[in-house]
Amino acid sequence: MARVSQEHLDARRRQILDGAALCFARNGFHATSMQDVLKEVGLSAGAVYRYFRGKDELIAAIVAEVLTDISGIFEAAARQSPPPPPDVLVGKVLSEVLDLRPGMREGPRTYFPRLMIQVWTETLRNDELSALMADIYVKVRAAWVKIVTGYQEAGMMRADIPADHVARTMIAAAQGFAAQYALFDEVPVEALQDGLRALMSMAQTS
Repeated sequence: MARVSQEHLDARRRQILDGAALCFARNGFHATSMQDVLKEVGLSAGAVYRYFRGKDELIAAIVAEVLTDISGIFEAAARQSPPPPPDVLVGKVLSEVLDLRPGMREGPRTYFPRLMIQVWTETLRNDELSALMADIYVKVRAAWVKIVTGYQEAGMMRADIPADHVARTMIAAAQGFAAQYALFDEVPVEALQDGLRALMSMAQTS
């Protein structure tokens, strides 16, 4: 019997993950059956169970991958030197999040935000995944605190507000906009950037 290459094994695992993620984005983790996944990927049960022992293991793999992908985007943005203004930075991050898994869109840029909301929900019921998300958030927040500190030191931002508070707010803006994007009508990223610029331009009143 011919030996199956690692490249083939990796490609098959990727096929299963992508097909399952599309099912989960469409119907949620717990309304999706393994039969739905098998139909989506066009493989036999034996072929899929060779890689994943069941739906819970498949969910865990997808959640870990989604969180890692998002973390990578946020941390890469934090390494830009010099960093762009906050509205540009948050907009760039959000654009990259919306473009994750571009070959699997069921509609323009809707797939990944919908999956992301399913992932957030899943972490509320799974302690292991919740711990993973918490760990990733700490790393992302630390990276963005450095950005805010740089803004403050350059005189681009008020220095009397804790950098951690600003970093949390910038991250929340991207997360919240992604949730709006998934739940409601698609809105251009430029709308978020315009809104942030307007808020940043408000004159301080006594």
